[in-house]
Amino acid sequence: MTTLVIALVLSAAAMHAAWNGLVKISGDRLAVMAALMGVGGVIGLGMIPFFAVPAPEAWPFLGLSLAIHMAYYVGLIRAYRHGDLSQVYPIARGAAPIMVALASGPAMGETLSTTQMVGVGLVSAGILSLAIGQGSRRAAAWAFLTAVTIALYSLADATGVRKSGDALGYIAWLFFIDGIPLLVVAFARRGRDLAGILRRDLGRTLLGGALSIAGYGIVIWAYSLGTVATIAALRETSVVFAAIIGSVFLGEPFGARRIAAAIVVALGILVMTL
Repeated sequence: MTTLVIALVLSAAAMHAAWNGLVKISGDRLAVMAALMGVGGVIGLGMIPFFAVPAPEAWPFLGLSLAIHMAYYVGLIRAYRHGDLSQVYPIARGAAPIMVALASGPAMGETLSTTQMVGVGLVSAGILSLAIGQGSRRAAAWAFLTAVTIALYSLADATGVRKSGDALGYIAWLFFIDGIPLLVVAFARRGRDLAGILRRDLGRTLLGGALSIAGYGIVIWAYSLGTVATIAALRETSVVFAAIIGSVFLGEPFGARRIAAAIVVALGILVMTL
């Protein structure tokens, strides 16, 4: 994996943390999250005419990814119902890379070197350490189930984009179809109030939607170039970026534990590049 790919995936992690921060400070998280996906859907629709339609072999994985994403949204909402961001987010994002590393061999025939496995383990350990001793067991259970969905859609998209024949075409169609279901749910739950909610959060919605599609688009593109486990681990460094954003912009304490976690994550990234 080249230095450029690593840098781009780390930038995608920062984008993921940024749009999650925008959702956190929004007035209605369901509506704003749905709108973010809707913005991604519009961008995806605009991309479709300019790129090749994914090969037939990729479409089952597009459908599978869509279904898993819906389960992901449900799991995340349930987790946040019982626990705080500082507990749920590190568990969900930190456990997923280990699951991907364990499953990518049987599912995709990938083999990680010893240093790559150590690097993935360090990144996950650093991220998970942020959730130690916090919150309820129910929230932790839902966060863990959310991690399972993250691992599953990562594997589905990594396989799909490699079979698609055109990574950007796959990305365009994924964001287009992924943008519809959550908007339908939000409209069913909020009705006519949805338009007013979105108008109040229009700036955040547009910025968050752009960051969302750019961030995950980079990750899917990277899946076509490198091993899915290492890319998934790099992507989940978004937890550290989220901690920094929370400290700098939201007044949340960073603390010694978060500093130590950031160091462990950085060490893991360094080991993966050896």
